[in-house]
Amino acid sequence: MGVNKMKKGRSEMIVAGMVTIVVLAAIGVAFLSSHASKQPTTQSNHTLSKKELNKRSLPQLSNTVHKNEAVVEIKTTAGTMKVKLFKKYAPLAVKNFVKHAQQGYYNNTTFHRVINDFMVQGGDPTGTGSGGSSIWKDKNSKIDSGSGFKNEISASLYNIRGALSMANAGADTNGSQFFINQNHEDASAQIKKSDYPDKIVKAYAKGGNPSLDGNYTVFGQVIDGMDVVDKIADAEVKDNADGSEKSLPVDPVKVLSMVVTTK
Repeated sequence: MGVNKMKKGRSEMIVAGMVTIVVLAAIGVAFLSSHASKQPTTQSNHTLSKKELNKRSLPQLSNTVHKNEAVVEIKTTAGTMKVKLFKKYAPLAVKNFVKHAQQGYYNNTTFHRVINDFMVQGGDPTGTGSGGSSIWKDKNSKIDSGSGFKNEISASLYNIRGALSMANAGADTNGSQFFINQNHEDASAQIKKSDYPDKIVKAYAKGGNPSLDGNYTVFGQVIDGMDVVDKIADAEVKDNADGSEKSLPVDPVKVLSMVVTTK
């Protein structure tokens, strides 16, 4: 998009790499589509009533780690952050991320795409935004037939500030790339409040990207180290390879290691 700051009232899709026909076919590639939106975002992946939504478990809103949740400590050159993962709601994304982390897949990868007041993106071993694959590629065609694994959208998880989500190149094309929602500006006016739990509406007042809801799998939440995420987002950036947006870090932050713990 040629800018490094998202403005309220815009609907963004996660990008990684050069937007070409070849890239669209690549596994794990994420790319950009941006358009102005005058209508509030709706969470169209469910048909729950407001009353039912308000009864939903919302694990992102608590830093408490429960028995069915794993914690990953992500050490970077900018500092350390901790995320908790929601296996109950996004089992494939969590298994994929955990296995990659345990096998050192993400070690020495960079946050190759950074847009302050939007998100920071990483998880590509090539560092180009067009690489990476799931743990099932060439091993289990029932889960990943070659284009990535399916989206897992839940009415319990949202792209609020600090949410960890899968980057993709369209529906059901998840590979290894991920992003952390970093926007800290009030985004509550962007949503149709009747389609969201009241507590999530309040959470969006503290930041996040509701325009991504329903299109990207949320599978974790930063529970410690959002200052590190903000530091990554504040990096000096330049135009990316095809000049479509200013999001390529001049000095990319590198992932040093990931350590997984479970309760």
